[in-house]
Amino acid sequence: MTVYFIGAGPGAPDLITVRGLNIIKEAPVVLFAGSLVPEGIVAQADKASVVKDTAPMHLDEIIAEIEAAHKDGHDVARVHSGDPCLYGAIAEQMRRLDKLDIDYEVVPGVSAYAAASAALKTELTLPDVSQSIVLTRTAVRSSKMPNNETLEMFGQTGATLAIHLSVNNLKHVVDTLVPHYGEDCPVVVAYRVSWPDEAFIHGTLSDIRAKVKDSGITRTALILVGHVLGAEDFTDSKLYDVDHTHVLREKKA
Repeated sequence: MTVYFIGAGPGAPDLITVRGLNIIKEAPVVLFAGSLVPEGIVAQADKASVVKDTAPMHLDEIIAEIEAAHKDGHDVARVHSGDPCLYGAIAEQMRRLDKLDIDYEVVPGVSAYAAASAALKTELTLPDVSQSIVLTRTAVRSSKMPNNETLEMFGQTGATLAIHLSVNNLKHVVDTLVPHYGEDCPVVVAYRVSWPDEAFIHGTLSDIRAKVKDSGITRTALILVGHVLGAEDFTDSKLYDVDHTHVLREKKA
């Protein structure tokens, strides 16, 4: 018996990995985070499988479902949104399973920042603009942030920022980043990327708050900040430069 922690991707049913989907189709028990995982994904489970939405459950109840499946020798597809390595709350579940000696595996998925970048047709790392992406969040009602992981610190790098779980904390985000990125720095708030009602709000640090307020968006949104957004004046990478050689491409005469 194995528990499979599956990253279901950002929302669109066809953005789940083949491996993850195959496990869902075959698992006798499917537990999914219904607030973030569309039913279209778990609808592909076998009709005989037990499929339960864990959104109303707390950790003890979820582990109890897994223990029951373990007792019956049934594999469990534990379906999370995006990629479970980012704010997936799987570590605490795996810690419980370690104590119970229940086997598990993790199946990665497409994260929201990657899906947003694809939808925007934007590369988040551009030569001479930004070569790093910081995946972070701010603390509102969720767990506290470590003291040395602040937007102030990350903002000093000038890196592209993908700020999760923070659309309700947008004033703090803007006030903290303006001194480092400037008021004219592009910002995109990506709402429910790849879902039928996805929306992208384009702005700058100077006007994004007003635009988001007008939209009525208050949750399930990712904040992208950085000068790579919409940048046109950047240097071509060395990867395909005519004078760049490597083991698979010798210098041409």
